[in-house]
Amino acid sequence: MAFEKATVIGTSTESFTAATDDAIDRALEQYENVKWAETELRGVELAQADDREYQVEATVAYEIE
Repeated sequence: MAFEKATVIGTSTESFTAATDDAIDRALEQYENVKWAETELRGVELAQADDREYQVEATVAYEIE
């Protein structure tokens, strides 16, 4: 069994939790066999967003053959 990792950034105007869900949802759409995810960085975009934009950088691991 072998795994690869990818970094995915999720965003939300609601919360860090919603941004984490967004990152995981994006990973599940893009990669097959996602086994786990861990969040690393969190930030809030203030300058370019109309409202606060919560951002979460997640690393996901997916199984490869």
